[in-house]
Amino acid sequence: MIECIFSIDYEIYGNGQGSLMELVYEPSQRLADTFRKADARFVPFVEVAELEAIEARGTDGAVNLVRQQIREFYKEGFAPGLHLHPQWYNAQYVNGQWQLHYDEYNLCTLPRERIVQIVDRAIDYFRGVVGVSDYTPLAFRAGNWLFQPTATAAEVLFERGVRIDSSVFKGGLRREHQLDYRRAPDGYYWRFSERADVAEPRGAWLELPIFTQMVPFWKMSSAKRLSMERQSLAVTRTRGKSLYRLRDSLRFLHPLKFDFCRMTIDELTRMMDKVIENDRETPTVLKPLVAIGHTKELVDFETIERFLSYLKSHGIATSTFDDIYRKCV
Repeated sequence: MIECIFSIDYEIYGNGQGSLMELVYEPSQRLADTFRKADARFVPFVEVAELEAIEARGTDGAVNLVRQQIREFYKEGFAPGLHLHPQWYNAQYVNGQWQLHYDEYNLCTLPRERIVQIVDRAIDYFRGVVGVSDYTPLAFRAGNWLFQPTATAAEVLFERGVRIDSSVFKGGLRREHQLDYRRAPDGYYWRFSERADVAEPRGAWLELPIFTQMVPFWKMSSAKRLSMERQSLAVTRTRGKSLYRLRDSLRFLHPLKFDFCRMTIDELTRMMDKVIENDRETPTVLKPLVAIGHTKELVDFETIERFLSYLKSHGIATSTFDDIYRKCV
């Protein structure tokens, strides 16, 4: 039994560049219209630290529209999740440019006291946005997928009511930030406690990883994907990290994420065809597939619409994390 969860990281560029209207509000509105037309829902992973910093300093007038959009998503059952890039909390805005506090890039490496401060601040702001004083998002995705080392951050988030993580992707490797998900289980979901990439049958957390397939390196080089990567590199100016990227790329098999923004319709359907074939052998086994996208990369709505039609024609439901959680636990 296959169900797809479409998640979208709801944010501008990682260095603070770009407008909320062009990179968040307008593409999300078009995506929502596409999903409403298909009677489906996606999960916006809202980067609340970024929004709070922008609102506090008044650097982007569209922040009020974004707040309103998030509240509407919540009311319509899109079930927003928590996404955090902690480097925004001590950021400075100087001469029209954001200077982010990269010493706090990975939430998991911070002292427990600081993690508590960041998580509480993020959830409080989120509650104000959705207009529900006791709201706690069920699902979490770490900034840049950095949910290692997991234990302390997971404990703090769990104490506040977060129950699902969706940061792990099988085969993930980012040496620059000591991220290594290569040993993550092959399953569609698992329980964990102290490490998100290690299954523990009695773990309190549920990991719903971003779905990947390990493919030869040349299958990572579609024109669509390379074009988006070049655009992102041009804006964020990460060329100085090319040595790390080169080391990470020196392997035969790479994780191809289920990315509905970067993949072509042929790539999406080929990936799904393999899962459908497997499902015929184990039709009673729940197979939640988490797809990922980014609002700043939402440009090809035709492919998304065609893929939703493909899923419908194959009897594959689309769900939110809230829907899947009840089935998994």
